[in-house]
Amino acid sequence: MGKRGRAAVVVLGDIGRSPRMQYHALSLARQACLEVDVVAYGGSDPHSAILENGSIHIHTMKQWPTVPRSLPKILRPFMLLIKALVQILMLLWFLCVKIHAPDVFLVQNPPSVPTLVAVKWASWLRRSAFIVDWHNFGYTLLALSLGRSSLLVALYRWVEKCYGKMANGSLCVTRAMQHELAQNWGINAAVLYDQPPEFFHPSSLEEKHQLFCRLHKHLSQPYGFQDCVSYGMVDTAINETLFTIQEGDDIFLKQDRPALIVSSTSWTPDEDFGILLEAAVMYDRRVAALLNEDDSAGDEVLWKEIHKGKHFLYPRLLFIITGKGPEKEKYEDKIRKLHLKRVAFRTMWLSAEDYPLLLGSADLGVCLHTSSSGLDLPMKVVDMFGCGLPVCAVSYSCIEELVKVEKNGLLFSSSSELADELLMLFKGFPDECDALKSLRIGALDTGSSARWAAAWEESAKPLISEVISQNFS
Repeated sequence: MGKRGRAAVVVLGDIGRSPRMQYHALSLARQACLEVDVVAYGGSDPHSAILENGSIHIHTMKQWPTVPRSLPKILRPFMLLIKALVQILMLLWFLCVKIHAPDVFLVQNPPSVPTLVAVKWASWLRRSAFIVDWHNFGYTLLALSLGRSSLLVALYRWVEKCYGKMANGSLCVTRAMQHELAQNWGINAAVLYDQPPEFFHPSSLEEKHQLFCRLHKHLSQPYGFQDCVSYGMVDTAINETLFTIQEGDDIFLKQDRPALIVSSTSWTPDEDFGILLEAAVMYDRRVAALLNEDDSAGDEVLWKEIHKGKHFLYPRLLFIITGKGPEKEKYEDKIRKLHLKRVAFRTMWLSAEDYPLLLGSADLGVCLHTSSSGLDLPMKVVDMFGCGLPVCAVSYSCIEELVKVEKNGLLFSSSSELADELLMLFKGFPDECDALKSLRIGALDTGSSARWAAAWEESAKPLISEVISQNFS
């Protein structure tokens, strides 16, 4: 494919936190047999499949430093302008000088400014084709902080639309976004749904045990003095974890294990993590009321009973929250102030290899993504389905393109609804929770029905091949 046999994947962001663009790079190398230059920021390691592929070459740009909050508001527009100028010069240096001329540039949007401008200029200078992969609309993200009526937002939208229309081809993530691009932007885009790659799958018992052994120290450290998970955990245990126990060559899941719930977040304003905290508090209080527990009894009384093996109708819940982002510390402070009997939280950043294993070991996923445009879908849910993990997700306009209610997940619009769903799904855990088991079967069916490589072969490869051919004809 292509006269030069090269493609460039451009991400004005951390490549380790841009899974879709990583998968594009893998497919361009494996399925299109191209040499691939990835131009992006560093920060987090990409998946080992990227690092070990000899046809993929990563070029890391220096990231713009965080603007101090103490900077006067009147100076912020000037800082944004300087930032955009520095970024466009750096992008042009990498795209026009540092890497070989590609047959095609494939760029992630958003961010739109200055990425689309720089890539369009580079494609013109190097006589390459230019494809935009629309994950969302950049101007809607900017509007979260500046408001929809801001002149800067209007300018950003104009640049995004103008340069988006200059692309030789476009991909997008939903039918709803495809319709919006066609009707209001004059852009014809092919839909390439996010699909899990092959390394997202249900974890085996051995994989679970090894993962929880690696995470043991982290899981034993609560936010505060002690909680329902850290109580009784022993650091010196060799063959036992919070969830598993090994006896000889056999590994078993513990009957008294907590239910493991995973939520991946970027800790940004378009994901209201407060909903999850409120739902956790409601679950804790409602279980206590349903079991007629004495409020005056101390937490340790209950924890001792659990530690001794007493089974309750409703389990402890352990929420593991993965991801990095600006609001993480704010919510960690809120978690420290919670005093819950049956719910515990841990936040962590996992390697690209351990993250799929965690999803494949969990009992439920929670997605708080609401979408600034209402037109994109959360890739984290796709990954969860790839691991056979059912999902409770915030309801918004196009989420039902992905989450099929009562088949592979549930939707909620408030913390109270999420708490009700947790009570319904985990009643009788681990053996007598039929609703949860039914959703897991549906999630497995969804995850196994389509994989990234097949979807890319059907939707992206023909477009890329056509765009390259037209560019050199």
